[in-house]
Amino acid sequence: MTFLGRIFGNGGAKDRARYEPLYRALVATGRDRAWYAEGEVPDTVQGRFDMIAAVFAIALIRLEAEGAAARQASVLLAELFIDDMEGSLRQMGTGDLMVGKHLGKMMGALGGRLAAFRTALASGGDLAPPVTRNIFHDAPPSPAAVDFVAGRLGGFARALAETPAEAILAGEVPAL
Repeated sequence: MTFLGRIFGNGGAKDRARYEPLYRALVATGRDRAWYAEGEVPDTVQGRFDMIAAVFAIALIRLEAEGAAARQASVLLAELFIDDMEGSLRQMGTGDLMVGKHLGKMMGALGGRLAAFRTALASGGDLAPPVTRNIFHDAPPSPAAVDFVAGRLGGFARALAETPAEAILAGEVPAL
């Protein structure tokens, strides 16, 4: 049983599989070429993690608006994220002794993005500061890159807000 499963109850592999289409759609959104071309996000392992985590955080914030109705789905999505990140670490050759440490850092990074984006969206939607800090690590290549990424993430958040939760949970993520 996973750590989150022990806290919130384990939905099991069958229940997690229900949300794989949504998880795949969020990862595809985070891998979209425009982030790396027009947005100048570094096309590296770290840059891709930063974008996938940002898109994932925006989606989790949207699901929070559904309250208890989407809580289990959010937990199962987080489990899919953890499983995917663990698999990626292992494919890159990270040994068993270090996987947990890296996963802890990744989950901390996701939690930081959740808090930063939640605060920004709740206070008017200016995502430029959290984008600068969490995606460009306080060293953006240009103001235009920050504006592009922040604007696109904001547009994604607005589009998700207009999309029924049932559609999102079925893997229907708005195109950017």
